[in-house]
Amino acid sequence: MNVYINDITAFLPHDPVNNDEIEDVLGKINDIPSRTKRIMLRNNKIETRHYAIDRKTGKLTHTNAQLAAKAVRKLNPYENFTLDDIECLCCGTTTPDLLFPGHALMVLGELGLPECEAVTTIGICICGMTALKYAYMNVATGCTKNAVASGSDLASSYSRAKFFTPDMATDTNLEEKPIRAFDAEFLRWMLSDGAGAVFLSGEKNKDRISLKIDWIENISYAGQLETCMYAGGIKNEDGTMTGWREAESIDPAAEPYKFLIKQDTKLLAKEIVKTAMDRALASVVKKHKIKPEEIDWFLPHYSSGYFKDKFYNGMKNINFEIPYERWFTNLTTKGNTGSASIYIIMEELFNSGKLKQGQKLLCFIPESGRFSHCYMLLTVV
Repeated sequence: MNVYINDITAFLPHDPVNNDEIEDVLGKINDIPSRTKRIMLRNNKIETRHYAIDRKTGKLTHTNAQLAAKAVRKLNPYENFTLDDIECLCCGTTTPDLLFPGHALMVLGELGLPECEAVTTIGICICGMTALKYAYMNVATGCTKNAVASGSDLASSYSRAKFFTPDMATDTNLEEKPIRAFDAEFLRWMLSDGAGAVFLSGEKNKDRISLKIDWIENISYAGQLETCMYAGGIKNEDGTMTGWREAESIDPAAEPYKFLIKQDTKLLAKEIVKTAMDRALASVVKKHKIKPEEIDWFLPHYSSGYFKDKFYNGMKNINFEIPYERWFTNLTTKGNTGSASIYIIMEELFNSGKLKQGQKLLCFIPESGRFSHCYMLLTVV
């Protein structure tokens, strides 16, 4: 059965925050301005982003479940639609409000819906897509007539100064402790908050465009590569991980960093393009026999503008070059919202008036957690 995306929504909390305002919202660690921020922002090319934070109090204004629910409530796929019509709710996130119960159950509770199937997918950037794929398969197999998928993240909850211990301020000295400072702050200036949702059905829209899902491919290299991006633990010298529940095994000097989001930037630089393009994209091209000239729009969720040219060159190296004029991204204005990013990108293009019947959209969602990548092909109908 064909499955169609009939509506896409996005929710971004509060007014945009520009680069000069970030520390006014997130706070300064121990009241000392960051020495890494300028470097990070120059590389990631993000100019504005959104935080679910009250600028006056510094307190969170939304839970992650509320962000997702806000996006779902905006869905309006057909006349007389109500949220009670939803038969399956699939929610992906990196930053759930609780360890358990699952994020989708909290979103379902926030929405106050009648009984329906609710599925949580956890990961980093591609968990929004694993939620979408579960929803897609549910409709494709006839298990449900419709499904809603969402991706949402509340990264600012990890990024506020209150989340850092006071002694971490000394580690922002790049000259004395470059690796620890970089790992601790690298993602603080890159990640922000947001949510997106899609409505899937076996029937396409009658009076406006829909996006037919041709295929979704999730490919992971976690069996071959060590952890790169993580939170809730410490990475050891040999590449293994010590999780938060093994507190007695964590070096006291590393203990304050346990719940910060961190990135092994050396491993990232070595493997992200190689796995995403040389391996994952090459295998997708071979499997589905797609050609670059057939792609009208390329929707990449790269985490930072730093990687734009690197991914482009990686595509050229496997003879799958898509010119920049066919790329569509809103990283500069909407920021990197993790699992919500691809939804927020799709929503803007879907409602832009630029799409025409028969056009092909190739979506690309890389994840550096342990190098897992997603590609999705859509057709405008």
